[in-house]
Amino acid sequence: MPAHDPALLEWRSEFPILASTTYMNSNSLGAMPRGVYDEMKAFADLWATRGVRAWHEGWIDMVGEVANIYADVMNAPHGSVSMHQNVAIAQWIILSCFDFKGPRNKIVYTGMNFPSVMYIYEEQRRNGAEIVTVPSEDGIGIDLERLLNAIDDRTLLVPVSHVLFRSAYVQNARAIIEKAHAVGAKVILDTYQSLGCVPVDVKTLDPDFVVGGSVKWICGGPGAGYLYVRPELARTLEPACTGWFAHKKPFEFVPGKIDWAEPAHRFDNGTPHIPALYACRSGISIIREIGVERIRRNSLALTDRIIDRAEAKGFKLTVPRDHEHRGGTVAFDLPHAKQVAAEMLARDFVIDWRPQAGIRVSPHFYSSPEECDRVVDVIEEILETKAYEKHGEDLY
Repeated sequence: MPAHDPALLEWRSEFPILASTTYMNSNSLGAMPRGVYDEMKAFADLWATRGVRAWHEGWIDMVGEVANIYADVMNAPHGSVSMHQNVAIAQWIILSCFDFKGPRNKIVYTGMNFPSVMYIYEEQRRNGAEIVTVPSEDGIGIDLERLLNAIDDRTLLVPVSHVLFRSAYVQNARAIIEKAHAVGAKVILDTYQSLGCVPVDVKTLDPDFVVGGSVKWICGGPGAGYLYVRPELARTLEPACTGWFAHKKPFEFVPGKIDWAEPAHRFDNGTPHIPALYACRSGISIIREIGVERIRRNSLALTDRIIDRAEAKGFKLTVPRDHEHRGGTVAFDLPHAKQVAAEMLARDFVIDWRPQAGIRVSPHFYSSPEECDRVVDVIEEILETKAYEKHGEDLY
């Protein structure tokens, strides 16, 4: 059994919110590192003192620098990751490289994908795509064989989540990628709920694309999504969703058809989101320094502790119990769960609630065993005293 790594608690002082709050919501928004204050000041100072010269005195380099830190965390080569505002835009860029006019026009994904991704792919029906959705039979995971059987020689794209957002179920990415490649399909692996908490090694998994963002386990705040494209594939693609930063020489402002930059810049589009890159650099750098393998071992120890305590109190889990299939989140299906969550937030126990999942609790490397115990005990106390009754139906 994995053991809690007490040395990781030395990082607590780097996260201001931990001084006053039991923060257990890293699967939704990671705690802000203290270093973000200096990063944002550096951005503002460069702009204030150098004006437009900031582009060539730091801002342009920042794009590649942050992208390469993400590459390090997923064991990808430098120059294979581009930065974007969010996963939706990254998915649109990928989609714009393909059409659905031929016999290979099928998109296969699961009913447990994040809704934003579903919305994007469902809209491809208007472009001729056939959408196949593999449902969950238990609301927690996806039957692997059923998913693999849906991927056939008419399948073009397989956009799947590495870790399902609602249940923290870890899918067998290797098996999905191997089946897709065997029939000539390409896999878009969404690692939003894994990168920074569950190891992602693109050299081992060999996905065609990887997408995700900085908001959650990376502790980077909003606006710094990432897109990895397998290097051998990247040079063959020409995204229709593009812009001037995808040009080989963007500051020469050449009119007409684009002269593509080398990967990963050919997947850029308009003016990059520089403030978000400054904001996310502290978090992703900390993750790289600690190492995701170490974070994963500690996460399993803390989530085991929460699960054991919750099951002893009779709470019903909506996440897998086994380590192979469980990500960094524990969720409970409880009576009045939405209102219980509201009361916990009012008491500075920061968790969240999601339909069909219940209360989600997500410790990170900066969480202590005592906090894991307290969060379960507070849930029990709120239920027993009916303190949840003061809250209405709306949590947000």
